Amino acid sequence: MKRGDIWLWLAAALVFAFLYIPLVIVVVYSFNDSRLNAEWVGFTLSWYKALFNNSEMLTAAGNSLIIALSASFSATVLGTMAGLAIHRYNFKVLPVLVFTPVAMPEILLGVALLLFFLQVLNLTLGMVSIIIAHTTFCIGFVAIIVRARLQDMDESLFEAARDLGASSWQTFRLVTLPLIAPALAAGALMSFTLSIDDFVITFFTKGVGEPILPIQIYTMIKVAVTPEVNAISTLLMLLTLVMIIIAARLDSRASSSEMKTSR
Repeated sequence: MKRGDIWLWLAAALVFAFLYIPLVIVVVYSFNDSRLNAEWVGFTLSWYKALFNNSEMLTAAGNSLIIALSASFSATVLGTMAGLAIHRYNFKVLPVLVFTPVAMPEILLGVALLLFFLQVLNLTLGMVSIIIAHTTFCIGFVAIIVRARLQDMDESLFEAARDLGASSWQTFRLVTLPLIAPALAAGALMSFTLSIDDFVITFFTKGVGEPILPIQIYTMIKVAVTPEVNAISTLLMLLTLVMIIIAARLDSRASSSEMKTSR
């Protein structure tokens, strides 16, 4: 191995250590048999048992799950329509309109949505406002994935369907939709992951009412980072990791399927 490669590997190892060591510490101390995170006392599952007996935390998790499922479904439908429109029509302003919420700072988007809900729609903040807000910033991510999949597809497939007498709807239902289905699933999973642990936009659009998981965790750590916080963080981390792995595998499978179809 060359000397330059050694330094490159060392730099990469330091970067990955910086990224993942804090997460490993959270996971390890979620099994620590002590209320303090200062030292390791022994292994226990009691914090997970306490977590599943915490009715307020379970309610917050249930509300976050409802919000994430609703927002991911809405964002998948609207994001797919946006991705198809961007791919089909050469309106230069359309990508800007769709992708801007993705690049916009979350705090700015949260404040803008808060003012829009209160001053324009006169909407009471709660579950509905959070679902609308999460759908807003998730649409762009789904549109990016769908548009990328459409760009890799062979246009002759659609031309062949139309030559065989298929209408626009039949071409979409029988050709386009099955080919982009893995991308839709990947976009839905990505939206779910982004929604369920979003804090900033949820904070601005929540109002007072039902507890939401990220806000509930923030409330708990204002007192102290207890092992119970470590336990819920570990479960949330595990859920996010599973979603990302499934989304990546679906996207990879879609790419392989597209390559076989184009041959």
